[in-house]
Order: sequence, then structure tokens, then C-alpha cells
Amino acid sequence: MGQHRHALRTTAIGTVSAALLAGPAVGAAPAAPTAQPQARAQAQSTAADVRFVDIEGDGGTVLKANVVTPAGADDSRSHPVIVLPTSWATPQIEYLAQAKKLADSGYVVVSYNARGFWQSGGYIEVAGPADIADASKVIDWALANTPADPGKVGMAGVSYGAGISLLAAAHDKRIKAVAALSGWADLVESIYSGRTQHVQATALLTGAGYLTGRPSKEFQQITADFFSSNLAKEQGLIDWGKKRSPITYLDRINANGAAIMLGNAWGDTIFPPNQYADFYEKLTGPKRLEFRPGDHATAEGTGLLGLPNDAWTSARRWLDHHLKGVDNGVDREQPVRIKSRSTGAYENYPDWKSVAATERKIGLGGSKRISANIDSGANGGVTILSSALDQFAKLPPMASIPLLPRLFAAVWQSERYASEQQIRGTARLHTTVTSTKESGTLVAYLYDVGPLGLGKLVSSAPYTFHGKSPGKPFAVDLELFSTAYDVPADHRLALVVDTVDPLYIEHNPSGAQLTFSSSAADPSYLSVPLREK
Repeated sequence: MGQHRHALRTTAIGTVSAALLAGPAVGAAPAAPTAQPQARAQAQSTAADVRFVDIEGDGGTVLKANVVTPAGADDSRSHPVIVLPTSWATPQIEYLAQAKKLADSGYVVVSYNARGFWQSGGYIEVAGPADIADASKVIDWALANTPADPGKVGMAGVSYGAGISLLAAAHDKRIKAVAALSGWADLVESIYSGRTQHVQATALLTGAGYLTGRPSKEFQQITADFFSSNLAKEQGLIDWGKKRSPITYLDRINANGAAIMLGNAWGDTIFPPNQYADFYEKLTGPKRLEFRPGDHATAEGTGLLGLPNDAWTSARRWLDHHLKGVDNGVDREQPVRIKSRSTGAYENYPDWKSVAATERKIGLGGSKRISANIDSGANGGVTILSSALDQFAKLPPMASIPLLPRLFAAVWQSERYASEQQIRGTARLHTTVTSTKESGTLVAYLYDVGPLGLGKLVSSAPYTFHGKSPGKPFAVDLELFSTAYDVPADHRLALVVDTVDPLYIEHNPSGAQLTFSSSAADPSYLSVPLREK
């Protein structure tokens, strides 16, 4: 794999870990608390309708939780209940602002710290079987200790809480509705898409886990194998991820029939949007899909502070209709709702396929040969930061396309567009690659290029191969991450392919070269979901 790649990997991990440690650190991981009696109310309370409690999770593990009930609630069991597992590495007060709003509208809300984090007991299992069982235990507790209606049970959450909610819906038939924001449906496609380790995202999660919790031995081993590129353990990594992926339990989710709302950001560098869209298309019950500009959890962030927030407003409407029976029209609206990165305007579609109804191919003719192991200057930015800048300031990662060194980057460009063009959905690359080595990594970038040659990143995706015969061509088919972006008139699109990006671990041996070719029998192209505005 080459010393250079190992150095790049070490630098990337070190940079992200240092950023975590330099930030507003919360101190060392908390010690595991000793078991407490089930449902023991804590002494402190922030308000009359808020209680801090201990809930006995799977195997007797104590889960620290808070319960918010409507003012004046009695034991009539007339209130729908929402269970909110916390996000990765966040304390149990994460959802308190939203919980109070939900309680004010009639919900009983129970939020709990997932096992292994903060003061909850146990170890971080990464949405494993114990976490799924914990969700059911919390529902049991809510039905036994609050005026919750057993026929009106919902779950919701951001990130880790979203994933656990979807997994729980596959295993607990009592769950009637889910709002899963910035979550995952396929963990393997999230952190290992294109058979490439998403190193910055995984280092961020791993570092935060060690800072705020107690990783299990299994989690420690999995991450060690992941960062060391231990191909002998690759299948074990995939199996571990599938066990924690809601899409693995699709049949159970569909059979149980919970109403599922999925929300995510176009630039989510931890859980990219493609895997959510694929999962959405396979759901057969009531469903809704929403994509907005931003990165991981940035679209929902202001809502956690109690401020007006579109994602949380949509989640509330979804839960109100499916748990309280409110006729708010959500069942009559087109279920796929997306927000353009360029205009900030919402668009509605009957299904995900309709988003990218028009496909146009950009031919990738000729033969281009590049050397590996050197970053050309084209890259996907920095996890969380870059897509957040795009969300709030419309400043995505940029590169001067004419100045990219062709020794290390293959570049193709479209003609200039006479009118504004809208990219909606998923661009797909098909090409033929010949490598001088048996392993390698390539990263494809789609840029919006202005008249002066400055390219703004529209989308990207990595691809890694192993076991190829040196000098023998092979086909590559790669989905770029889905997006909604408007290309101004007089601009063109550029496809750039290089071999190094700090977001990923690359597998290019020293001295490797890649050749991209096209033939009449098998032409190379980039298919772009493009339509004239």
C-alpha cells in the first residue's frame, strides 16, 4: 500500500483526533455507574413536568433518562408517547427543548442516554442487539410509569438516535411511527462506500466515543481493523455493519408497518444521502423523505436549542398525524421533499425516482493516465465543516480546474450551458480503468465550473479495488453522492478523478498509475440527472 499512503492515513486520523481533543472537551470517559433500582426518580428536577430517572435496560444495565409529561396529566393513559434515544456522544438533555414542546402539545416524552455513553451503564455497542433491546425496555418503562397510551407509541431521534429508532421499529411492533433525522439505513454504505474507509468521519465518531463513553471490546477491535486496512477482517467488518443496518431488517420493518419519516442533509459526510434514498424506495408502509443542505445533523441543530427548525417541524407534523390522528394534510402531500442547495427553495415529488427523471450523459472520451499517491488539489473538503459552510454561506469546496495538475488528475468537461441547469438526484460514473498495481483507490468529483475556471464542488464519491490483474482493464461503476444543485448559465460541468482525498483511506501502492479509457463497444460516460430550468 506504500509508505506514503500510511503517512496520509496517520495524518488524517491524527488531525481529526486532535481537533476533537482541542475542542470543548468534556473530560475523561465517565465511569460506569452502579446499578440502581428501576425507575428511581432523581432528586433534582428542572420543572414540575420534567423528571430525571433511571431506567433498567437490557440485562439490568442502567440507562439515565428524563421524562417530560403534559401539564396536569393524570393516569388516564390518553397520551401518545415518544421515545428519543440520544445522539452519539451527547448527554441526556439533548432533546429537552423539543421534549417540552412535544409535551405541551400532549405527548409523554422519554429521552435516554444510549448505553455506554455518559452516565448510562454498559459499553458502546454501536446500535447492537443490546441497544435495540434497550429501546423496548424504555417503552416498557414508559407504559408502566407514565400516562402513555400503549396503542400510540413513537420513536424519533437524530443520528445515533435515528438509527436506533429504525432498528427498534423492526423488532418492536408497538412502535407506530418513527422520525429518523440524519440517521443511517446502511452502515456499511455509510462509512465504507465504494469499499473505501471514510477515515475522517469514523475518526470523529471514534474519538467522540472515547471522550464521552466506554467503547466495547468489539467496537475497539472493529475500529482497529478499520483504520489499519486489515483486509483479512473485511468480511467481519461488513457483517458487523449489516447487523446494525435497518435495511437488513427491511422485511420486518415493512411487516410491522410503522410510519417512517427519513430526513438527512445533502452533504452528510457521516451518513451520505444515497443509502437513505435507497432504503426509502424499499419501504412499503406510510413514508416520507426529506433532504436539505448541510452536513451531519446541521439541518436539525437549531431545533435542539428550541429555535424554529424545518426538520423538527416536519417531524412533529408526521408524529401528530400518525400518533394523534391530526388531520394536518401530511398524508395528502407528495412524500419526497427536497431543498435546493442553490436557492433554498423546497420542491416536492411523488417518489425518489421522479427527482432524477431526466438523465443526460457526458461522454468521457480519450485515454487519460494519472499517477497515484499525490493529492491533485481536488478534494471533498473537511467532514462537518465544508458542507456546513455550503449550507450557511454557499461556499462548497473549490478548485481551479485549469490549474489541476493533469499528471495526478484526469479531467473532462462539458460544453457551456446556454441556460441554467438543475442537478437533482444521483450522478453515475461508468468508465474503464487499467492499473499498474492490483489495488488502488480513485475519487471522482463533479464540479460546477465558472467562466474563469473556478470549480465549485457539486458531488463526489470514492472507489477502491483489490485483486485486479495489473495491466488488465476492468469496468468501474460508481454512484456519486446525491444532491440538488443549480448550475448557472454560461457555466459547464467538470468531472475530475484523482487518487487521494483526506476524507478517505486510499489504497494506492507506491508508483501506481491508473489509466481511464473509453471504447466504441463500451464508452465511458458520466450520467447526470440534469434538466433545464
